[in-house]
Amino acid sequence: MKLNTLSPSEGSVKNNYRRGRGQGSGGGGTATRGHKGAQSRSGHSKKRGFEGGQMPLQRRVPKFGFKNINRTEFKGVNLDVIQKIVESKNIFDITPEVLILNGVASKNDLIKILGRGELKSKVNISVHAFTATAKAAIESKGGVAQEI
Repeated sequence: MKLNTLSPSEGSVKNNYRRGRGQGSGGGGTATRGHKGAQSRSGHSKKRGFEGGQMPLQRRVPKFGFKNINRTEFKGVNLDVIQKIVESKNIFDITPEVLILNGVASKNDLIKILGRGELKSKVNISVHAFTATAKAAIESKGGVAQEI
């Protein structure tokens, strides 16, 4: 094989077809757009979801549910994650700043402590919210669960 003998596979390369360049080109007149109608005009673009006048899918399917704009989103942090921080960093006072420094939450998150896992030591936690099981688990070990 030599570089000067290389060529594309048979049928893989097509010539460009220049539309609308006179009758002799075979694509003159209507320039393969058919006669009249929106799609024959320049500048035509369909609306998103347009189905040729048929009722579009987004209007056929019923609406349901709603999104509460007043909902407060919490970043959930489980007790087992806090236990790992206590064991690895030897920190017994957990605040949002500590959780941010350890990569558990980001700076604009509201933090809620969830009850998965268990604590093995007394920990004082002050965050934005607690579940009932998490609060009970913290206080059963003699720790303090304080809401900010």
